Amino acid sequence: MSNLSTTAEDILAVARTLIINGGYNGFSYADISEVVGIRKASIHHHFPSKVDLVRELVKRYREDGQAGVAALEQNVPNALDILKVYSTHWSKCIEDASRPYCVCALLASELPSLPPEVAAEVTAFFRFISSWLGSVMERGSKEGTLTLSSEPDVEAEAFLATVYGAMLSARAYGSPKVFGTILAPTLSRLTPNAAH
Repeated sequence: MSNLSTTAEDILAVARTLIINGGYNGFSYADISEVVGIRKASIHHHFPSKVDLVRELVKRYREDGQAGVAALEQNVPNALDILKVYSTHWSKCIEDASRPYCVCALLASELPSLPPEVAAEVTAFFRFISSWLGSVMERGSKEGTLTLSSEPDVEAEAFLATVYGAMLSARAYGSPKVFGTILAPTLSRLTPNAAH
């Protein structure tokens, strides 16, 4: 039983890497088979179709994100610090190439051509992150740990767009430092008593 779950985890990990490197349509079960060292039939045993595989990958990605957010909320009470930790997480992932880009961001760029089941999971991921950031913005505004110039939900979307845009720019320029350079003014603007 643990062998099967290990194989499924290996398949998911390879699929994530292949999506990050080439998108949804940029890989097949043959590619996974080659990397994992199992037959395509074995992959189909775990994930009957590519839709099943990627839907499960995105679902788990969202669940991991939810667990990470819950831990962050528990350990970091200050809203500004939460945004900084969230940003630093992505900065470190980009620098050490452990997760140089969010798999959901890449899939979102392909949304019009994705199967509806996969597209729904990708959208659910963004709704979750946006909702969470909105609650952080609202709490920070009430507590005085964030200075907002728009409604919390608008600030959340702007912050999310900045994080993902910075990821894209870092990737486009091949420079992890670009991420922090782009995020710094946004974090500064949200900081109470920051010079505007």
